[in-house]
Amino acid sequence: MGSNNAVKLLAKGLVVPFFLGANLAVAQGATVLYKERVVEIEDTLPDASELWVKPEDLTRINDFELKPQGACLADLCIPVLQNRDSDMFVTRQGQGWFNVTGLADKLQQAWAADYDDSVFSFGVMPLERQSFFRGGMAPDFELTDRDGNLVSLSDFKGKQVLLLTWASW
Repeated sequence: MGSNNAVKLLAKGLVVPFFLGANLAVAQGATVLYKERVVEIEDTLPDASELWVKPEDLTRINDFELKPQGACLADLCIPVLQNRDSDMFVTRQGQGWFNVTGLADKLQQAWAADYDDSVFSFGVMPLERQSFFRGGMAPDFELTDRDGNLVSLSDFKGKQVLLLTWASW
C-alpha cells in the first residue's frame, strides 16, 4: 500500500498509524532474545507481524551478515534481493531494512513475539541442531536381551539403532 493511499485511509479512520509508519518513519526499539543474548535494537521499521532491523543490527542479533550475495553465516548464504523491495529487504527514506523474522522463517527457526512490549525471541536454528545430532555420542550401556545375553550399545557402533523404553510408573 503506497503512503498516499495509507494517508487517505488514515483520514477515514481505517488504518492504524503503526502501519503508516512502515512507509514514513522509524518505530520504537525492540528487544531480541537469541541464545544467551539480549540485544536491544534502537530502531525498527514498524510492522504488525515481523521484525525489520538495520542490516548492521542483524549481526548483533544472530551473527548473520548482509553481503551482496545475501544474508551469510560462515559458508551459509541465504539469497536476499537488495536492489529493490523484497520479502527480506526494503529501503525506506534511503535506509535499508532487513526482515529478521523472514530469515528465521526461511531457516525454519522457531520464533515468538510479544508485540505489546516489542520483544522477539528466536529458538535454535535447525542447521545448528543437525550438527549436534550428527556428532552426538550416546553413552555406552549394557542390558540383557530377551535371551538373557548381555548386550552393549557399543556392539552396534556404526549401525543405526532404535531404542525402545518402557516404564511401569
